[in-house]
Amino acid sequence: MRSIVMLILVSITSIVTTAAANAARDAILADLAAEAKAANAAFTGFSAERGATFFAATHTGGEPDMPSCTTCHSTSPHQPGRTRAGKNIEPMAVSKTPNRYTDAKEVAKWFRRNCKSVLGRECTAVEKGDFLTFMISQ
Repeated sequence: MRSIVMLILVSITSIVTTAAANAARDAILADLAAEAKAANAAFTGFSAERGATFFAATHTGGEPDMPSCTTCHSTSPHQPGRTRAGKNIEPMAVSKTPNRYTDAKEVAKWFRRNCKSVLGRECTAVEKGDFLTFMISQ
């Protein structure tokens, strides 16, 4: 009986934690959607497909040794990555790292740093939203 109660409590905790994480990500995406709509009235929504393309693409304009997201994050969002300094990076996919993309300040900080390194500029709201939509779907 005690084991069943513990299992139920763990399950409920997991559901509540997942719901909170999803709500945090939804809020980040809603803010990005509002920003994208303000920049372009024709904006209709984010695309996981565009996010996947952006993640895998080789970009120009950034640091020569950082031509793509996959330079550090590996070609699969389900696999861990490694920084240029040799530090491990947890997988980008939400299915592998469920607490990813839940802190708006952290998300903004890493987009700012990584977009400047890879693109040589800040990412647009659409690029960020597409990227997040792809990673959340993984």
